[in-house]
Amino acid sequence: MLIDSHHHLWKYSAEQYGWIDESMSVLRRDFLGDELRQVAAESGVDGFVSVQARQTVQETEELLRIADNEPLIRGVVGWVPLADPNVGDALDRFEGVAKLKGIRHVVQDEPDDRFLLGADFNRGVSQLHDRGLVYDVLIFAKQLPAAIEFADLHTNLPMVLDHIAKPTIASAEFDQTWADHLRELARRPNLTCKFSGVATEVRDADWSIETIRPYWDVALEAFTPSRLMFGSDWPVCLLKTHHRRWLDTVRELAAELTADEQQAIFADNAIRAYSLA
Repeated sequence: MLIDSHHHLWKYSAEQYGWIDESMSVLRRDFLGDELRQVAAESGVDGFVSVQARQTVQETEELLRIADNEPLIRGVVGWVPLADPNVGDALDRFEGVAKLKGIRHVVQDEPDDRFLLGADFNRGVSQLHDRGLVYDVLIFAKQLPAAIEFADLHTNLPMVLDHIAKPTIASAEFDQTWADHLRELARRPNLTCKFSGVATEVRDADWSIETIRPYWDVALEAFTPSRLMFGSDWPVCLLKTHHRRWLDTVRELAAELTADEQQAIFADNAIRAYSLA
């Protein structure tokens, strides 16, 4: 079985997806059910986790509507205004919606590198556990110190770290600060990590498996095969790679692991972390 733990869908509009700038022309089109089924056929994906790409409750509702009619989508990570005093009302709208598995905030875009430690935000996050929801942590590597403190505030809340915390990747220099902080964060057993979105963080014009390998080695050591999962970050990955090339790269990196360990990374860990059907 193959579960892609991280992908996006959107009906493109420049107004709604302002983060897709002119340098990202490959993303300036619709990515919906038809495109997802094509990727699944080409790469042999059995199920996906759809993740929010803009911070509106409306998008969360749209993703859930798509998921209701698309068996390939096993779960959705949506958005609600976690720092809003009325976040409970927003969460109540989704009570009993089986395919809503988690909530994410685009912390990487917050100007304050310690945004994760805000009191209002944490009051909202504290409501997720009792509702059976996961929190997806989307940050840049520079925000890892705050993420470590944040994780210590919510030791009982399952969390998933997106994109190995987006290190700065260049063939000429390894991001050692990222590595040190990632290892520290991984000591928190309630976190699972997605090996996704890595190719897009490469600063070189192109990349090879050897560019990626040092980051795989650190993530695998830190989280072990029991808490690391495959994700594509499709279609954002198209900025640097295609779905199948990324999948083949991670499969090659994982080739020396046991069959059970590979099964954990490519399916079982995502199924467990998100309680996928």
